[in-house]
Amino acid sequence: MSKTKDYLIPFVGLKTGKHHFEYQINNAFFEIFDYDEYQNSNITVNVVFEKQSNMLELNFKHKGTINVPCDLTGEDFDLPIKGKMKLIVRFGEEFNNDNEELLILPFGEFEIDIAQYIYEMIVLSVPQRRVHPGVKDGSLKSEALERLNELAIKEKKENKEENTEDIDPRWDKLKKLLTDK
Repeated sequence: MSKTKDYLIPFVGLKTGKHHFEYQINNAFFEIFDYDEYQNSNITVNVVFEKQSNMLELNFKHKGTINVPCDLTGEDFDLPIKGKMKLIVRFGEEFNNDNEELLILPFGEFEIDIAQYIYEMIVLSVPQRRVHPGVKDGSLKSEALERLNELAIKEKKENKEENTEDIDPRWDKLKKLLTDK
């Protein structure tokens, strides 16, 4: 029995028009695909399924949070994600999913499995670089950040002030020539 049976939409029995489906995605969903990148996930996926006489149109939208480690500090945090995707399903002689926006199902099919499309949409909406919001606003307190701040190069403002006082007066006259044009 398929592990993705909850994500099968039997479209043969549906009337022509729009139909709404909602799925709650958590880590059990990602285990189906052997994907363990997220510590925890809570995502709501809404699917608007429009059945027409000669084709099917699916509009996916998702919104939620995933718990991932920060790339800079290693601290876990909840990263908000959202996204959308459109899929058009047509019927033909043989199955073809080469195009990411067009799926061709063979004549006689009566259901569509959307689990793979939900998985890809969520995974691709996660940014490659994940930075804890506390790093951006300076409110995060971690051992790694404290150590980095200790090792940071401290600039000496005194040297900069001394350099401005030691300017040769001849340079002032040369600068005046440039502005007298």
